Amino acid sequence: MSYDLCQIKPAVKPYFIEAIGTYIYSIEELCFYLYNNMYLLDQSIINEDLCIWLRDELGLKRLAKQLSEQLEREEGIAGFILPVFREIGYLSAAGMREYAEKIGKLDVQAADLRQKLKADYLVRSGMYESAINEYWQILDRQSPGSLGTNFYSGVWNNLGCAQARMFRFEEAADCFYHAWKLTPTKEMLRRYVSALPLFLEPEVYEKKLEELGADSSLVRKIQEHNLRIAKEAGSPSEESKKDPLRQLEQLKKEYRRSVRK
Repeated sequence: MSYDLCQIKPAVKPYFIEAIGTYIYSIEELCFYLYNNMYLLDQSIINEDLCIWLRDELGLKRLAKQLSEQLEREEGIAGFILPVFREIGYLSAAGMREYAEKIGKLDVQAADLRQKLKADYLVRSGMYESAINEYWQILDRQSPGSLGTNFYSGVWNNLGCAQARMFRFEEAADCFYHAWKLTPTKEMLRRYVSALPLFLEPEVYEKKLEELGADSSLVRKIQEHNLRIAKEAGSPSEESKKDPLRQLEQLKKEYRRSVRK
């Protein structure tokens, strides 16, 4: 990158980036966001409001006009983003080509796939609620013929992981169940069976396993696997034993580790 900080006077009124809940005051901050958050580039940032902000708050009338015209022509993400970088020389020529190639590949992908990549990125960034919302949008308009069963099973699985990070274990289990029904693999079953004891009483858990009709030897292996994870984590401290809430948090932490994507 080859730019000088604050080449253009910062705005008095900031622009709010909805995707990450952050205000920006300068074109340098805008470029930084656009470059480092490729999977979050959608209508929440590529819109007329941004053009107006660039024109009125930063005085970039020519750039604002160019971007507005790009919006009207609907020529894709790259046509909107690259002029912003060029305005302050944010990237080298080689950097621009590399970025254009990456964004071009993203631009031609199916809408559901782009949105899943966005949701996965949000999970990695710790923005679980936003990710959960994105996953549900994909599932609400699910069209199995377009991307296939494995794709939507992956969406259900990743939604379950995001729910688990929020300690919503019943919701997570339901998601893992849907994923398992679409792709009945041992790993999907493991995630579902592992989530059940975190919100079910032991007798209810055993009954659920009977209703599931899963292979008993496989379930036993899953339980042994979970036991090994607990042992690797070490025995709870005496302080933890005296504090049920702290012990529960320790169990939740180990569970969240076991369901990382």
